[in-house]
Amino acid sequence: MGGGRAHGRPNPAPTMQSETIVEVRNLRKHFGSVVAVDGISFSVRQGEIFGILGPNGAGKTTTLEMIETIQRPTAGEIYVAGIDALRHPERVKAVIGIQLQSAGFYPDLTLTQLINFFASLYGVRVDPRAVLKRFQLEEKAHTTFDKLSGGQKQRFSLATSLLNRPKVVFLDEPTTGLDPQARRNLWDLIREIRADGTTVVLTTHYMEEAEQLCDRVAIMDRGRIIRLGTPRSLIEELLAAGFRQPVIRQEASLEDVFIHLTGRSLREEEG
Repeated sequence: MGGGRAHGRPNPAPTMQSETIVEVRNLRKHFGSVVAVDGISFSVRQGEIFGILGPNGAGKTTTLEMIETIQRPTAGEIYVAGIDALRHPERVKAVIGIQLQSAGFYPDLTLTQLINFFASLYGVRVDPRAVLKRFQLEEKAHTTFDKLSGGQKQRFSLATSLLNRPKVVFLDEPTTGLDPQARRNLWDLIREIRADGTTVVLTTHYMEEAEQLCDRVAIMDRGRIIRLGTPRSLIEELLAAGFRQPVIRQEASLEDVFIHLTGRSLREEEG
């Protein structure tokens, strides 16, 4: 990994016959009188990139945390790789990867030390240098986490989520705050992770990101899933209802201009 694929459409979605690897049934989560997740059901197919979209407060992160067994649902069922997540949360934790936020890392440890630490928690043996090289962080082996740039922190977080070779990896808004080069580089890494056989479930509020990466998306609002399908099918459904953009569709965006003029290579400063 590291070089990435050309920027473009996602790989073809898995067929309808693909095995279900995540199944959620009638999932609910209440915080007192507040209903954060309101009886949602969906499944994720093995080998796909599945996106959960929605505005802030829609219930995306809460849904992810229940599947990850970080939060216990008020009601409903969750199965991951055939494991009942409510009855066997530790077995689920062994087969998933979770992208940690910055607060999940000890800031004074070097990247090599952090990789060895997390590998020991998983009970696996890894080559820290090979892990860092895969995510273009080899030169930062002896740098502490707090000295990394935003893009480097996201790539390192992604690297640690894969140390146990999970069947499913969960990414919560993985590119928030990144510049265009860093964001597109992370898209390439996510595509390559899927190509290696790992199913990806992510949340995002960037619609372009979902359209570029995801095989299917679930759109959430106020704790409910209001639409689910491929990005293309949802767009065609909207067009069939008579929707048209008020301006002529452009063949390129300002971000495309920016990338064309400045290049795709990462330019990261310390901190």
